[in-house]
Amino acid sequence: MSISPFAYADSLRIGTIDFVSPDEIKVLLDIEAPDSVALNTGTPRAFPRINSYILIPSDEGYLVGQVEWITIERSQYPKRKGMQDFGLVDLPYPLRKMSLNPLGTLSFDGKNEKGDYLFKFRRGVEVFPSVGDSVILPTQTQLRSIVESGDNRRVKIGTSPLADNANVCIDPDRLFGRHLAILGNTGSGKSCSVAGLIRWCLEAVEKEGDIANARFIVLDPNGEYSRAFKDFKNARIFTVDSKGPSIQLKVPLWFWNSVEWSAFTQASGKTQRPLLKRALREIKSGRIISGTPTNEERKLELRRYLSFNLISLQRDLRNGALKSEETKFGFRLKAIREDIDNKIPSFSEYESEMANIKSQIDNALNATRKTFKDKQTQKDIEYYTAFTDLLVTSIIDSCTALIGKLGGIIYQEGPEEDCPIAFDGIEFADHIQQLSIQENVTQYTDFLVMRIRTMLSDIKMKTITGESGETLDGWLNGHIGSNNAENGTVTILDLSLVPAEIIHIITAVIARMIFEALQRYRKLHVEHKTLPTVLVMEEAHTFVKRYKEDTENQDAASMCCQVFEKIAREGRKFGLGLVLSSQRPSELSPTVLSQCNTFLLHRISNDRDQELIHKLVPDNLSGLLRDLPSLPSQNAILLGWASELPVLVRMNHLPKDQQPQSDDPDFWDVWTGGSERSIDWKKIADDWQQISADNTEKSDVKDRKDDTHE
Repeated sequence: MSISPFAYADSLRIGTIDFVSPDEIKVLLDIEAPDSVALNTGTPRAFPRINSYILIPSDEGYLVGQVEWITIERSQYPKRKGMQDFGLVDLPYPLRKMSLNPLGTLSFDGKNEKGDYLFKFRRGVEVFPSVGDSVILPTQTQLRSIVESGDNRRVKIGTSPLADNANVCIDPDRLFGRHLAILGNTGSGKSCSVAGLIRWCLEAVEKEGDIANARFIVLDPNGEYSRAFKDFKNARIFTVDSKGPSIQLKVPLWFWNSVEWSAFTQASGKTQRPLLKRALREIKSGRIISGTPTNEERKLELRRYLSFNLISLQRDLRNGALKSEETKFGFRLKAIREDIDNKIPSFSEYESEMANIKSQIDNALNATRKTFKDKQTQKDIEYYTAFTDLLVTSIIDSCTALIGKLGGIIYQEGPEEDCPIAFDGIEFADHIQQLSIQENVTQYTDFLVMRIRTMLSDIKMKTITGESGETLDGWLNGHIGSNNAENGTVTILDLSLVPAEIIHIITAVIARMIFEALQRYRKLHVEHKTLPTVLVMEEAHTFVKRYKEDTENQDAASMCCQVFEKIAREGRKFGLGLVLSSQRPSELSPTVLSQCNTFLLHRISNDRDQELIHKLVPDNLSGLLRDLPSLPSQNAILLGWASELPVLVRMNHLPKDQQPQSDDPDFWDVWTGGSERSIDWKKIADDWQQISADNTEKSDVKDRKDDTHE
């Protein structure tokens, strides 16, 4: 039969309390308390030790405290009877003191089959001890219970070196449901922790005998994680330059919403941005998602076009634009006439009605057209005088007649500008240019159009944003995963070769598309349930970087950060968990960090980063966080919502072939010949200059022929 801890409480006692506050308890250690190793707790254990756990008996069991500091106080007065100089004078004796951070309560939880006491830890302290109360060492069972308590401890991530190597397990619902930040310096084991958490969660599901219906999406800007999951069945790896099992990374430009287009083109808010939104609406309103449009779809396209222009003409008639902006109005009529002229061959059944519209427009233009000769160029410049109401009313009547035949006016101009409907990029640039000519604002849109045309002509950008028959449902199926994750549980998006000009845009579009897809999943689900998905952002300080909110025109980096801020604020409601991995937490957005409820902290040596971490966590954990600069690799501090208490963790070991490719350079092995490094700069130069292997082989053959001829 086991003995209760109270049966040998005197042997476990190490001191008494001499100071109590809500966030600190000071303890005066007894003279007999161990000064290096405690041998009476079940197994030999180092004591006293910083960040170890100490118990204080209370009504509900034990108050658990964590050692923050230990000191020796030189006493001027005798503190121990019997320590006398030749039996005449009491000698002074040094006092050992330590400070505890109160963490929670360890209560009795019955007995097991062997009759041993069981304990359960919970956060929070209801009743604080008083001065003079005893302080004791925890037994081996109690120590392990402190770390191993908690509900739904489903996934083991490591062991606690401060708690007799007790297993540290987490609840995935808590870890990913309220966002996780993994922070630490380069080389501290940060990337291995990210890869390990994904792997250990999926392995825990397999141990239950189930097929994992999980979705992990890793945004990998350094191309590190392809090796870590190469042994996974159906792991989807997307790269810019797809080779072997990888898939070509595609983020079509028609996925981009108006905010992303504005950030990429650096569109100003006065003229360019409204024109850009209008162009997006108009080019998407007439596009057909299916391959070959049916007759009804063609008629709908014509109805939308005519309805949009009819509504615009009626508005201009009411607002007096016929007389105040007559030249701009004239060029717009001219553009409508050209559009209708181009549409007549496709709608021969309505040729007479469309010819009538053309005729009425020609009448209006001919009646108001004027010219003057430019003194410098000696060219005739066209302009228009005021249009009469009768001229414009005739155009409106002819449009109304055709719309009536097609089925009536459509007041909705078409899909909104942010709707992901496919369109051709070249047509989009042409349409913006056409609208700018129509509105007589070409001097304000030249740069905007040039940016779009540059992207469309860039080979690297085109491989990512160009059209390749990609469909929206196909993209979602490949990136988020199919029904029951039949096509795999892990998606790696290698962004390492994405051009710097669009890296923030591409990252923002991917994150937003995943978030909005999960929003619509919950909306359309019968019971409004969510689809749990984890989005991992490696090198988060690059993409979730703090920005100035008072700037009028946000750049691509700021816009990218805003997308992740929205996910951090609202992702939990739609089943999207966010994992941020960063070596510079001080550069991260405060909004995103404040929404992370769990932190896995590796070694952090920078003062600014340490200061930020101290602000993010409660004040009474400051002692534990002082370990951050000295943490060895593979060790981390887990604290927050996913952990019952802050705990030092030695993360599980990952084999070399399962670790991300983030190894330190092996200078010495290369210098001494222990590791071979052959060089073929020609191959690297050809890849850099985008010279294909076929061209290289042809060139080599030609050179050999020339040599033979000579």
